[in-house]
Amino acid sequence: MAVTTQRAGPLSALQVMQDAPVIPVIVLNDVRHAVALARALVAGGIRMLEVTLRTPQALACIEAVAQGVPEAVVGAGTVRSAADAQASALAGARFAVSPGYTHAVGQACRDAGLPLLPGVASASDIMRAQEDGWNALKFFPALQAGGTAMLKAWGGPFGDVRFCPTGGVTMANAAEFLALPNVACVGGSWLTPLEPVAGGDWARITELARQACQLARRAA
Repeated sequence: MAVTTQRAGPLSALQVMQDAPVIPVIVLNDVRHAVALARALVAGGIRMLEVTLRTPQALACIEAVAQGVPEAVVGAGTVRSAADAQASALAGARFAVSPGYTHAVGQACRDAGLPLLPGVASASDIMRAQEDGWNALKFFPALQAGGTAMLKAWGGPFGDVRFCPTGGVTMANAAEFLALPNVACVGGSWLTPLEPVAGGDWARITELARQACQLARRAA
């Protein structure tokens, strides 16, 4: 894959989290949809875009957005190995999100200059991530791993950690998560439903992004 993407200045994981109330978790099966989808989300106020490495087209989609939508900040999701991190950086990703955490993934992201939102589901996971210097974490799978009750319990011993709950988070329950002081944003797939994406209904995607941007005001 030829790489011509120009990168902007350095970004922190916390900056990724704080840009908007929601980071969309995007699964793309067709690279032809990538640029239009990214533009639709940006038009609705969502710039931080997590394109998951769950399809063979994912890296090409990241590259297309990085090159074609400079106002977006495209990241790679489902980063599970050092090779994933390296390939994502080469494709133009500016941040990474992992479902869990290993030292190898963390080091590879540092080497590639990628801010990382490591996935955690337990106190031990948090401590391992913090040992390596990561304090902005993805709580995954949020609903199945304890939801808002777990986040409240972590507020005491891990008061220096900010979370992005992902997994089971929807428009209906996102405000409950966002109301917690240790939650910087949430991650969710509801901003990019399969049918509107496949059908090119970009106005619908933009409207969903606008609705998501209102969540912070309602939760405040």
